[in-house]
Amino acid sequence: MFRPLLPLRDRTVAVSGAAGSLGQALLRRFHGQGARLIGLTSQDSPLSIEGRSGAPIPLRSVQWRCGEEQALSELLEQVDILVINHGVNTFADRSAGAVERSLEVNALSAWRLVELFLSLPERPAGSPARELWVNTSEAEILPAVSPLYEISKRLLGQLLSLRALDHSSANPCRIRRLVLGPFRSGLNPYGVMGADFVAGQVIAQARRHLGLIIVTPNPLTYALMPLATALRHGYFRLTSRA
Repeated sequence: MFRPLLPLRDRTVAVSGAAGSLGQALLRRFHGQGARLIGLTSQDSPLSIEGRSGAPIPLRSVQWRCGEEQALSELLEQVDILVINHGVNTFADRSAGAVERSLEVNALSAWRLVELFLSLPERPAGSPARELWVNTSEAEILPAVSPLYEISKRLLGQLLSLRALDHSSANPCRIRRLVLGPFRSGLNPYGVMGADFVAGQVIAQARRHLGLIIVTPNPLTYALMPLATALRHGYFRLTSRA
C-alpha cells in the first residue's frame, strides 16, 4: 500500500552541528521543504545561512556546548524533528585529551540529547509525532582511518540500538539512523561525496519513511549495516531489560 511522503512543511526542525558542511546543507534542504529551522551551534557568532539564490534563510540560531544538553529542554519541546549531527574528528591523535574529546562530543553528548528528546512530555492528541534523526556514520561498522572517530561512533550506534528497544512502546517518537559515507567537510576534507548531495539523499529517504538511512558509495555498507543492526537488536533484547 502506498504511503504518502513524510510531510515537512511547517514542521520545526533543529539540527546540531549546524555550522558544519552537512548541518548547513540539511538546513537548506529542510528550508526547501517549508520547515521552520533551528540551528544548534557551538560557534560564538550567530549562525547565518544563505540559500541557492544568495538570500538569507530564516533561521533561529541557538548557541550551546556539549555538556549543557539539559539547558535545551524547553527549546526541544517546540521541536518536531531533532537531527543530532555534531561531531569531532581528531584524526591520528590518540592522546588522553583526544580520547576524552572524541567520546564526549561524538558519543556522550549525542546520547544525552537522545535521552532528553525521548523523555519530553507527550504531545497533545492530533499533533505530529516527534522524530529523532541520529548521524552515527559509516564508521559504526567500517574503518574511517581515524581510530577514535570509529570508537566513539560505534559507541553511539550501540547506545542508540539499546535505547531503541524501549522507545516504541513508551514513546511514539520515531528514531532514524543516518549511516553516511565519506563526504567533504571539516571532519573529512577528502570525502568523495558533496554535503548537499548527502543531505538531499537523507531527506528523500526519510520522507519515504526509512528508519535506516544509508548514503555511501560503498556497496558493502548496504549489506553489512542492516545485518549488524538486526543482530545487535536481537542480542540486546535477549541480554538486557528495560
